[in-house]
Amino acid sequence: MPIDLNEHLRRKNQAPSQEPSNEPPRGNRDDGNGGRKGGNQKTPFNQNIAIPPMNSKLVGTFVVIAVLIVLFLMARPFVIVNSGETGIKATTGRYDPKPLDAGIHFFIPFIQSVIIEDTKVREVNFSRSDDIMVGKNRGIFRNDAISTMDTDGLQVLVELTVKYALDSAKAPKTIEDWGLSWQEKIVYPAIREVVLSVIGNYPAQALPGKRSEIAQLISNGIKDKIEQYKNQPVNLVSVELREIVLPPKVREQIEEVQNARQKAQRRQQEEEGEARANRIKAQGVADAKMIEAKAIAESNKMVGQSLSNQLIQLRQVEMQGKFNEALKENKDAQIFLLPGGAVPNIWVDSKNPKQNSVISGNGQ
Repeated sequence: MPIDLNEHLRRKNQAPSQEPSNEPPRGNRDDGNGGRKGGNQKTPFNQNIAIPPMNSKLVGTFVVIAVLIVLFLMARPFVIVNSGETGIKATTGRYDPKPLDAGIHFFIPFIQSVIIEDTKVREVNFSRSDDIMVGKNRGIFRNDAISTMDTDGLQVLVELTVKYALDSAKAPKTIEDWGLSWQEKIVYPAIREVVLSVIGNYPAQALPGKRSEIAQLISNGIKDKIEQYKNQPVNLVSVELREIVLPPKVREQIEEVQNARQKAQRRQQEEEGEARANRIKAQGVADAKMIEAKAIAESNKMVGQSLSNQLIQLRQVEMQGKFNEALKENKDAQIFLLPGGAVPNIWVDSKNPKQNSVISGNGQ
């Protein structure tokens, strides 16, 4: 049966010293029968083993070291900075001006601490709806659409998206000056101030037509405003004007104007189409007349080319015969022959002016 270690040591220290004896152990004496008396009895295992005494100071040291190791591990005196992040070490409340790059960094627990700030591009959406997936881990934030007024005091809502990033090299100074809520103190107020200033210079009716101009003014204004901050803690990436929401009455007026303009444009297009059709028709008539005139001229040219002196003399002889027949019927008729004997000739009846006519070579 095992003996308690402390009890064994106590008994050993209290037992009187014994001189060595040549007598064999009682349990191993020979019984005279070739065997050993009591040979069937077993000697306890730890009866002849000498165990050194334990040092209480050493045990206490081990315990203290073990407790310190546990506390060290629980305090986590190191931090891992990932890519796209920067670490800011603070010693007794004072920020180290040098930021911590990506990697593992050690610090003294309870005296130092490390703040991790995201330096990737962030996106803030000013909108009326909640359909935008937001989350700090995604770097996407949402705010209500910016409410402002035009030159006439009418309420206008502006929806836009702004992308920006914290300057990692200036992050310790930024956190020291503005705290962890730096974007609510730097970026958001600058955006609202610029939008209110720009929209206030336009009447609501002119806003849709000036969209590009307004977007450029807002972008430049936000950039200039952020750069005016001390230390320039934020880098502006982009500004996107998504929508300008006008008052209902203004929207109705604009729709009426647009409908009237569309009707006028359709009417003008119809008139231009009709005028174009008339021009095409007139051009067709003119082309037809031109073709007819060219045909007549070509015919006359051909007739002129076909005339000869013999044909003209023949026509004169035929005409003279008609004159002779006419004089037989009316002796008072006067016939004037053109110089050279050419036709037509003029027949003048002095008694009856209605009979005056021109007798041509074709007998008419």
